[in-house]
Amino acid sequence: MPTTLTTRQREILTAIVEQYIATGEPVSSGAIARLETLPSGPASSATIRNEMAELAEQGLLEQPHTSAGRVPSARAFRLYVEQLNGARLDNLGPSTIELQSRIDTSFAGIAGAEALLERTSHVLAVLSSGVGLAMSTASSHDTLEHVHFSRLAERRVLAVVVTRSGMVRDRVLSLDRELTTLDLETASRFLNEHFRGWSMERIRTELARRIETERSAYQQMMEAAQQLWNQTVGAAAGAQAVFVDGVANLLGLPEDRARLREMLTALEAKERLIELLNAYIDARQESVRVVFDLEQHAPEMAGLVLIAAPARVAGENLGSVGVIGPKRMNYPSNMNAVAYIAQMLERALTPRSS
Repeated sequence: MPTTLTTRQREILTAIVEQYIATGEPVSSGAIARLETLPSGPASSATIRNEMAELAEQGLLEQPHTSAGRVPSARAFRLYVEQLNGARLDNLGPSTIELQSRIDTSFAGIAGAEALLERTSHVLAVLSSGVGLAMSTASSHDTLEHVHFSRLAERRVLAVVVTRSGMVRDRVLSLDRELTTLDLETASRFLNEHFRGWSMERIRTELARRIETERSAYQQMMEAAQQLWNQTVGAAAGAQAVFVDGVANLLGLPEDRARLREMLTALEAKERLIELLNAYIDARQESVRVVFDLEQHAPEMAGLVLIAAPARVAGENLGSVGVIGPKRMNYPSNMNAVAYIAQMLERALTPRSS
């Protein structure tokens, strides 16, 4: 917090923010005096009233109407979160340990990157009573572990690709010519034997190069493998999938119906969420980020807050996980949940050395 605030003012501002989050009502000096939880010791209602007047002059408190109560400003919420961001997850209290235990239980038995990300959005929605988000980034630098093709019907094939990072992707392909079951088995065997451990983009480039140099029946097999591979992975390179859960949690917000419809529409448009996460979450950041000014990027998100962090696997960006909710949310719990799940995903998906 800025040095213009005294220790007492910092404590009072923190107490006001937490009281407002808990009740949703303007906070009076008497309410803070009755708390008797200020670290520097109790203070009279008159003393707190004077300090609150100073905080209001600095733009940290607002008076919504003529009552004696004040509410935190957007700047006050930012300062409160900055204070929380300085706390390390290593300093585990009983509530944090219980939260992490709930998260561990919620992920029991879940494996694979996409399944973990889908569960992440649900778990964060439940824990935050807001909207849980999880976005995966299909990196062209991810490497192949295994690919399999199965014939579904004439010119329709199911392709399943497993990458070294643990990502499992399946797609139904519509082909321009019929391929037999033997063709599909030959193509998958060829790709697995020759390109296991190669990056997605490198495989596509190498297939194109070999077709230019090969001839006869081998070339026909190469062309079949190239068509299957390009439809399975090539078109999806760099694509992003986003999982969303808990949009209905915002229905209780005290917003007018027209703006609430706009917010819900934006949250249901996954492309909009991808834009938001890409705009605010840097894969290189080391800690959870809390964003209050979502309306600068998406006007319909005014009044909502994003708490998010990058999810990495073996040092590379897998995507992002986060929560969207109202300003009146449990910041310590939600920030801890987002940070812990991001770390948990890295542990779960990082390949173990043999």
